[in-house]
Amino acid sequence: MDAQLKKGLLDVCVLSVLREGESYGYKIMTDVAPYIEISESTLYPILKRLEGAGAVTTQSREFNGRLRKYYRITQKGLQRICEFIEDVKEFERIYEFIRRGEKL
Repeated sequence: MDAQLKKGLLDVCVLSVLREGESYGYKIMTDVAPYIEISESTLYPILKRLEGAGAVTTQSREFNGRLRKYYRITQKGLQRICEFIEDVKEFERIYEFIRRGEKL
């Protein structure tokens, strides 16, 4: 899969997890992993980028004597999911155009 395409998909996958409720890094990674390959070294830059874009907010709280960073989706993050869904609809139309007449 194209790296840029995968990057965009990962962003939206992370936002989709957070749409269900706030979460922390490791939990987000395990929720996304069954659908698309992701590692910690990939996830945390995504979370930082999404935070910088205003798509998520963070809050640190103590858990078992350590601080854990929790992420929450914002309205801007929800809008990004909606935009992605519209992009996919357009992509599907283009895909069907390309495949027309193809014999399987």
